[in-house]
Amino acid sequence: MTQRRVMAAAGRGLLALGALVLLFLAYQLWGTGIAESRSQDALRHQMAGRLQAGHPASAPEAPTTAGAPSSTAAARPHPPTSPPSDGSPEGLVSIPAIGVDQVFVEGTGTGDLRRGPGHYPGTPLPGQPGNAAIAGHRTTYGAPFDKLDKLRRGDTIMITALWGSSQYEVRNSFVVNPSDLSVIAPTPSNQLTLTTCTPRFSASRRLIVQASLVGSPAPAGLTSQRAQPASSSSPSASTGAWLTLGTWALAVAAVIGVASLLAGRMRRRWPVYVLLAPALLATLAMFFAAASAMLPDMV
Repeated sequence: MTQRRVMAAAGRGLLALGALVLLFLAYQLWGTGIAESRSQDALRHQMAGRLQAGHPASAPEAPTTAGAPSSTAAARPHPPTSPPSDGSPEGLVSIPAIGVDQVFVEGTGTGDLRRGPGHYPGTPLPGQPGNAAIAGHRTTYGAPFDKLDKLRRGDTIMITALWGSSQYEVRNSFVVNPSDLSVIAPTPSNQLTLTTCTPRFSASRRLIVQASLVGSPAPAGLTSQRAQPASSSSPSASTGAWLTLGTWALAVAAVIGVASLLAGRMRRRWPVYVLLAPALLATLAMFFAAASAMLPDMV
């Protein structure tokens, strides 16, 4: 009898573990997208305010995909007079062929890419002379670059920023190792380089899409002096991160324990489960968010 109870308990434990893994996968695929969508809403609000205020330059003309943009180097607003700050919204990237319309931020760190596409520090800002580079997730956090592999030669990429609007045309695409930083190195040509992980659900390689600027570039502005490759490894787990993860794990266990205790004392169990389900879902979401913060980036 004791052995049977042990086997039954082990079976329930495995089922619970399997359910937890499936819920975590669902959170990675869809829950992180909700968080990214909220971040994008906030970034759009910030970007609209900066464009309306004309800081640090006047608002650009609306982008158009019909032919080359009307703005020229002479007609463009002046470039920023100070380097962009980490995490600040720097412009809008629009790729009609694959349905991308996102605010991109300065930086390709863990927190940056979880808010949207990120501009590589140390490269020119999009629209300016040289090789501007932007990274983005492919399977999690809204997956802005999910369909980057569907782009074809001649497809249009539009950039709207404080210093004007720019149009690029896709030139080529290829795959490199994550350690190959030559793709974001300075070039004599005016181009935009987009990077993301490949294949899907893996950070083992990088898909690169390069596009050529149509028309004249904006005046060169100040960029961040630090080169920062997009992260493909787990962020260093600090004591605080582990403490947060452990705290929410205990919270989940506490809710489950209370539910089991109350259900065991009541003739009808379903009211207990209905009552405590919101608390369980909320604590699970916080636990998953804490666990997600410790996973490899750029997936």
